[in-house]
Amino acid sequence: MTIEHLNIDHVSMVFETPAGPFTALENVNLKIDEGEYVSLIGHSGCGKSTVLNVVAGLLKATTGGVVLDGTEVDEPGPERAVVFQHHSLMPWLTAYENVELAVRQVFKGKKSKAEMREWIEYNLKLVHMEHAMDKLPGETSGGMKQRVGIARALSMQPKVLLMDEPFGALDALTRAHMQESLMEIQNELGNTVIMITHDVDEAVLLSDRIVMMTNGPAATIGEILDIKLERPRNRVELADSPEYNHYRAAVLKFLYERHQNPESDRGEDKPAQEESCSEDMSLRVVSNSAAA
Repeated sequence: MTIEHLNIDHVSMVFETPAGPFTALENVNLKIDEGEYVSLIGHSGCGKSTVLNVVAGLLKATTGGVVLDGTEVDEPGPERAVVFQHHSLMPWLTAYENVELAVRQVFKGKKSKAEMREWIEYNLKLVHMEHAMDKLPGETSGGMKQRVGIARALSMQPKVLLMDEPFGALDALTRAHMQESLMEIQNELGNTVIMITHDVDEAVLLSDRIVMMTNGPAATIGEILDIKLERPRNRVELADSPEYNHYRAAVLKFLYERHQNPESDRGEDKPAQEESCSEDMSLRVVSNSAAA
C-alpha cells in the first residue's frame, strides 16, 4: 500500500478567547504529493497561518490532524522547516553562522566538521549568498537576509518547506528575483512546499495547485485550482499567456466576487495563541530537533 506523503485530515481549530470560543478553521482536508508546490491564498483572517502552524507542529488541531509519510505530526521537527516573512536571523551571527546554527543542531554526530562546512556552503550557494557568507545581517539587504533564512531552512534537509508570506516585506524587484531563485531551488531539490501568499501573480507563477480559503471565522477550503503550466516557467513569456491569465482571473474571481473582503480586517480578531506562533518559530523547530 502506498503511503500518502502529506495529509491534512479533517482539521478544525478552536481558540479559547475572553469573548468565548473562536473557530478559526473548520474541517480542512488537503492531500499533498511529494515535491508538489501548493499555495494558500485568501483574505486576512481566513486561517492560512493556522493551517501552516498545524502542519509545522506549532499548534495542535482541536479535531483532526496532520500525517507526514505515515507519521502523525504532534510537535515541531526539522523535516518541516519554516520560513516566515521576517527572517529571524541572529543579528550577531554572520550568514554562514546563522545557517551553521541549524546544521549543527540537526546534524550533530551525523556529519563531520568538513561535511558540515560543505553542506552550509552548498545551501548558501543555492540562494546565491556564497559571496556574502561572512556578512552580518545588519550589513545585508532585506532580500539577502531572506535568502539566508531560506538557506537555513533548507540546510535542515526538510521534507516539507513551509513559507508564510516569505517575500511580503520585499520591494517588487527583489521579490521577483526571490521568486526566480525559489523556482530554481524547487527544480533542483524537489522539496514539497506549502506557501502562504496574498499575491495572486506569485501564486500562479510558483504553484502546482492554489488552495483558496473562505473567509473566517470557521474558514475552510473553498476551491482548489490546478495550475497546468509547463516548467520551467518564464514570467515574461507568461505575461501574454492566455492560460496564465485564465488562472489569474479564476483566483481573482474567487477572492473578489465569490468571497469578498470581510467587513473588517479579521486579522485584528486573530487569537493571541495564533499570533504567538509567528515571530521566531523557525528557531523553535531547530531547537526541538536538537532536543530529540
